[in-house]
Amino acid sequence: MWAPEGAEKPFWETKTLKQMTAEEWDSLCDGCGQCCLVKIEEEDTGTVYLTRLACGLLDIGSCRCKDYENRFEKMPDCLKIDLRRVRTLSWLPESCAYRRLDEGRGLAWWHPLISGDPETVHEAGVSVRGWVRSEEGIPEDEIERYIIGEAT
Repeated sequence: MWAPEGAEKPFWETKTLKQMTAEEWDSLCDGCGQCCLVKIEEEDTGTVYLTRLACGLLDIGSCRCKDYENRFEKMPDCLKIDLRRVRTLSWLPESCAYRRLDEGRGLAWWHPLISGDPETVHEAGVSVRGWVRSEEGIPEDEIERYIIGEAT
């Protein structure tokens, strides 16, 4: 899981994000679900607020997309997290593996690539499991009621 046989270090320690294959890039997602929170942007100021509502495609138990392959067609607001966005999205959490690696901080102990267990992200309290609800069925004019804070 860490590195191909014969390799001394895992790929995330030997490659930059830009050098990673699509498969390596996708494997860095820790499954926290934080990027799938519904966000509200204030038009006048550009301030972004996070809500405790999750994208309708997020399985709030596993914190994984229910239809990852077709997410962009089904959810037009879904963003592909790429290197440019890692560096520019203020709401990407400090705990995000892409952000951590880009900032030279390495992966956290609870990251599934380190722990070997996809549950450690939840056990460490990093994921949205247990405190979010789906946006499905929430009228657009009520979304503001679910704001939990400003994205920093």
